[in-house]
Amino acid sequence: MAKKPKTDPNYKVIAENRRARYDYAIESDLEVGIILLGSEVKSLRSGQSNIAESYASVDNGELWLTNAYIAPYEQAKTWGHEERRKRKLLVSRKELSRLWNATQRQGMTLVPMVMYFNHKGLVKLKIGVAKGKKLHDKRATDAKRDWDRQKQRLLRQNS
Repeated sequence: MAKKPKTDPNYKVIAENRRARYDYAIESDLEVGIILLGSEVKSLRSGQSNIAESYASVDNGELWLTNAYIAPYEQAKTWGHEERRKRKLLVSRKELSRLWNATQRQGMTLVPMVMYFNHKGLVKLKIGVAKGKKLHDKRATDAKRDWDRQKQRLLRQNS
């Protein structure tokens, strides 16, 4: 999860996929740029987006974000945008080949985790290279989280 630095006035989280860490075991993550239209950026500035059901994929040597929702911008009636169109992601060739290798050969999934404005005011997307969790893995994660909470409560009571 992207943490907000105290000295960054421009840093702002737009959308977060909170289920990503529950459904997937994230092995590594990568910050990528995204190509947007003007009306999409305006809509993101007003905080109307959702990346919970979206995914990234490598198609024809390019990285794409599919099924990400960006609400239409009301003032851009004539030159608006499609809400769930495929959006091209910007990444270096070396990273693109690594991502292609992970998805095609190793069976990994590219999961969007956080969309945010960075310190320069540009829209960035953090993508996790992940492997899907089985049901017993999810249960183990829940049990560990519950135990950690209980342990913290016990430590506070004894202090």
